[in-house]
Parts: sequence; structure tokens; C-alpha cells
Amino acid sequence: MTREATENAIADPEALATLPIFPLADCVLLPGGLLPLHVFEPRYRDLTRDCLAGRRLIGMARLRPGHDSDYDSRPPIYDRCGVGRIMASEELPDGRFVLLLRGVARVEIARELPADRSYRLVEAHRLIDAHCDANAARGHHKLLVTLCDQLAGVIEQGGSQLRDLVRGCESPGACADAVAAALVADPDARQELLESCDPIDRLERTIGHVGQLLCELAPAAGGAVN
Repeated sequence: MTREATENAIADPEALATLPIFPLADCVLLPGGLLPLHVFEPRYRDLTRDCLAGRRLIGMARLRPGHDSDYDSRPPIYDRCGVGRIMASEELPDGRFVLLLRGVARVEIARELPADRSYRLVEAHRLIDAHCDANAARGHHKLLVTLCDQLAGVIEQGGSQLRDLVRGCESPGACADAVAAALVADPDARQELLESCDPIDRLERTIGHVGQLLCELAPAAGGAVN
């Protein structure tokens, strides 16, 4: 599916009116990020089959703390989650699935729908970025590109991919999402980035994370970063 087709699918009100969700602990899918999934529970095998036969969209909802005692029913989840599109899938001989999702949107859950499937369905609304100062966004983006170039010079693998990533996004806000998806590991930090509809805020947060990585890695590189 092309980017335009994916946008059309997300823009379709029906796509988010009955969105299947896959709740996981400490899993936050940011727009532009990639997420491999191993699907083995029967209810999520059902979800996968239905998604593959339909719009191929899954809401990746992060479970709230304390979910362990209620995992088999409907444990509480964060109101804002990432939507991923199934980019690749393989059904294994025993019925399990291996999936690759790409994050395509951030949404807010309006309500959970009645339980008429083995998996959970929600009604959600797409979150759109707020207006921001274009000059400020470009300035932050330029700084992020510079920092990622410096980081690419001190990491052992993936430097060229990072340089391509930071230059290949359609907007500064999308760039912050893609870089954060690749480099920010902490679930709480990722959730904060997911919930932010302010591109400047996301750029500043991502710049901070990249800067911290540089501080940790640059000394071992013999002062490669000036």
C-alpha cells in the first residue's frame, strides 16, 4: 500500500470507528517506527486474520501499570496509542503469526466497544499536529540533523541509515517521530512523545535524547564530537 493509500485508509472514519487493539506492556509504536510482532495467543491470531482480511490496521495500546492481575480480560490501557499497518506477515504451520508493523498515526481512544469478538475493539479519533512556527520547526530540525550526523559518526552500526532517516521525512514533526522511534528506548519517554501533538515539543524532546546519547558515546570515540 502506498503512502497515499495508507493516508486514505486512516482518514476513512470507519477505520477508526472499530479499531482492533493489541495491548502490550511497555510497547509504544510511534508514527514512522517499525515493530516486529510474534502473535501466538488465540485471540490475537483471530485479530490478525481479521486485520489481514480488512484494512490491515492495528492499534498498539500500552497497558497501564498493574495490568498483571487482569491481563486475560480487559486491563486498563493508555488513552492515546499508535496505529500500525501490517507491512509483512507470515503464518507459521502451527497457526502463529510473525508480523511487521509500521506506525502510521497517533490516536486517542474515545471508548471501548462491546465485547463481541475474542479481541478488543475501540472507537478512536486521529490526533493531528497542532500549528507551530515554521521557522522554529526548521531550526529545530536542522539541529536534529546535525546531532544525528554526529551520532552516526560514533556508533558502530547503522550510521548511514540514521543519516538517511533524519533527512527522509516529510516534515520536522515526522522526523522527530522517526528518530525517536529508532533511538528512544524508555517506554515512558516514548509514551510522552506519542501523546504530544506539538511538533516543536517532540523535536525538543528528541534533540534531548540524541544529545544524551552523544554525551554517553562520544567520550569512547576519542572526542569525535566537538
